[in-house]
Amino acid sequence: MKKTLLLIVLLVHTATSPTAFGRGAALANEGLRGLYVRSIEQVLRLDPEEVDLATAALISSEQWSDLVYGRRYLSQLDEMALEIGARLEAKQLPLDFRAIPVINDFLFKELGFKSIAEVSDPNDLFLHSVLDKKRGYCLSLSILYLSLGERLGLPMYGVVVPGHFFVRYDDGKVRFNIETTSGGGSAPDEHYVERFKVPDEVSDGIYMVNLNKMGTIGCLFNNLGNIYSAIGNIDAAMVALERAAEINPSLAESRMNLGNIYLKQGRVDDAIYEYRTALKINPRDAKAHLNLGNAYNQKGWLKDAVSEYLYSQQLDPKIVETHMNLASAYTKQELFGKALSELREGVLLDPKNPGLYTSLGDVFRQMGEHKKAIMQYRKALKIKPRLALAHYGMAMCYNKLGDVKKEIGEYKKALAIDPNLVAAIVNLGNAYFAREEYPSAVQRYEQAVRILPNDSTIHYNLGAAYFNQRQYEKAVAEYEKTVAIDPEFGDAHRGLAVGFFRLRNYDLAWKHIKIAERLGVEIDKQILATIEKKRR
Repeated sequence: MKKTLLLIVLLVHTATSPTAFGRGAALANEGLRGLYVRSIEQVLRLDPEEVDLATAALISSEQWSDLVYGRRYLSQLDEMALEIGARLEAKQLPLDFRAIPVINDFLFKELGFKSIAEVSDPNDLFLHSVLDKKRGYCLSLSILYLSLGERLGLPMYGVVVPGHFFVRYDDGKVRFNIETTSGGGSAPDEHYVERFKVPDEVSDGIYMVNLNKMGTIGCLFNNLGNIYSAIGNIDAAMVALERAAEINPSLAESRMNLGNIYLKQGRVDDAIYEYRTALKINPRDAKAHLNLGNAYNQKGWLKDAVSEYLYSQQLDPKIVETHMNLASAYTKQELFGKALSELREGVLLDPKNPGLYTSLGDVFRQMGEHKKAIMQYRKALKIKPRLALAHYGMAMCYNKLGDVKKEIGEYKKALAIDPNLVAAIVNLGNAYFAREEYPSAVQRYEQAVRILPNDSTIHYNLGAAYFNQRQYEKAVAEYEKTVAIDPEFGDAHRGLAVGFFRLRNYDLAWKHIKIAERLGVEIDKQILATIEKKRR
């Protein structure tokens, strides 16, 4: 590895002319400060003309995987560029637009690099993986192409449109687009504008313009953010997307994706700001309207949410998630007929989507039609047997139908799939409580408290389970935690009154009796009379 790197350095520094080619030629990126950085932070401090795009991309690869050694891939790129240069020299072709067919033949025909339509493997978005597997997505293939261009000194630029990235050759006289997902073929600007619905922009817009290398890195950060989000590393996703938005503030996708991260973190107002910013850039982005509707829904602004969902649907009626989320908003408003209609439209679009049948079950359940709901949950489970929410919904239906045995069975199935589904844990505890199986109820409530330590209702339920086992000190401790979280929890004050009564602490019992009465909670008259007598 080190010998190969040394050989390339010697070849570069013994070149006699920067325009010469062949195996002893200098590369055009020689001496760039960007070749010697070791972190993304160092990359971001460079001027765009000092950036080495491949180095920046491979630093991202090294952060993604400890197994990647980026310098090895830089050597490979240098060798590829030198080979292209040698072929140009052999054909007596100058370093201008006439080099592009040579690059295309070398990359796509001889080496066999190819594109993949959809990203199923996150690694395909990284330059190291493209070089290893000879396949990539539009951005990762374009970064490969641009990396060779910067080594050859060709005037090539990255270009972004909504949902796509390609390369452009532009020397001020000759200008054409290079589609790396089509073997280096060329398409006119109009093709991209129409196919990718490029919005009309203000003067500082980013779409369809020649990006400098820092702008391309900003697009890379946007993709990195999506990768980290997909694998559940929300902190890394946020850092990447905040960098993307800082570098390319008018890239609507970065603003929308950053909004998605903020929404996952519960930062709803920040998410709304990012979605609105994205829509100022690209007002006809159906997914951005959908996501803004989701944020409004989370805020409880149901009418605003419905408005955004309907506009998203108008722009793109085939997004199944829009039908599902619109149904959710209608259900919260008890507009069950409209909710069912939206979900049935979704089923027509995607009949194998288990989430649609689960949502149908939820609507029927809230309508009180529990047998119809169970039928829908079963349809969902037939498609996807390991669907915790479908089992949970069925359990809720069995609860209303009075079949506690089946209810408990469905909660257990849900928790076998998702052990942290708190609603199922609590309701399973409630089912045990109803059957007077208090030790089992305690076990479930304690499990729920570990996940949600600041939920007053769970502490109250745990206190009640302890009380029914005559563990009054533990019961009082849980009731005290309940009122510490929610001082207006009247039933918890009653529980404290009775608990302290059992522990013969009549003064504290009397204190909580008075609070409970103020909150409108009745106290057993016999207990009340006994406490009054004991306090005399």
